[in-house]
Amino acid sequence: MSNTTTYAVTGMSCGHCEKSVSSEISGLQGVTEVAADAKAGTVTVSSELPLDEAAVRAAVDEAGYELVGPTA
Repeated sequence: MSNTTTYAVTGMSCGHCEKSVSSEISGLQGVTEVAADAKAGTVTVSSELPLDEAAVRAAVDEAGYELVGPTA
């Protein structure tokens, strides 16, 4: 079973930004897919395990951007 959540991220403006965020989040345990979209300001994360928002936030921070929170 896959858990998928889309988060709002501020500061992304280009493909390099998307790759940085995707790379950091991909390293989290259980993550199977990451799709960052700088234009929309979102990152969608799929995981085999329930997602830990604090871990996702820390990964986005490590990439140099700010996770605002899950989108509605």
